[in-house]
Amino acid sequence: MASSSGNDDDLTIPRAAINKMIKETLPNVRVANDARELVVNCCTEFIHLISSEANEICNKSEKKTISPEHVIQALESLGFGSYISEVKEVLQECKTVALKRRKANSRLENLGIPEEELLRQQQELFAKVSEASTHTHSLSSQPSPLSAFLDNL
Repeated sequence: MASSSGNDDDLTIPRAAINKMIKETLPNVRVANDARELVVNCCTEFIHLISSEANEICNKSEKKTISPEHVIQALESLGFGSYISEVKEVLQECKTVALKRRKANSRLENLGIPEEELLRQQQELFAKVSEASTHTHSLSSQPSPLSAFLDNL
């Protein structure tokens, strides 16, 4: 990867993530290690290219934060316009997941029960389960009537 600073070598996608994507995409295909390394390098370079272009677009619009719209414009300006509809679908999915996560968090907050009380209730339930488990274990260590009968024969 061509770079202007030596620190860019540290900025790569984890191989495990690439291996997982390859396995999911091509489950019945063997991929050589050097091909996997090439995919990692290509992905890293692609991300660098898109993010640099999105940053330039962001700066031109006098913004300080790269938005999804900047990334979409970068894809278009770099000739990757055919990916935009799929990118927009993924963006919508991400927004939906984030909204569900926020709603789940707010539901917990709207219970009106302090976190300390919820923690106390949780630990009380754990203690009850532990006690029940211990009680069941002590019962199972006693001989059954059938084994006692057989022992007496």
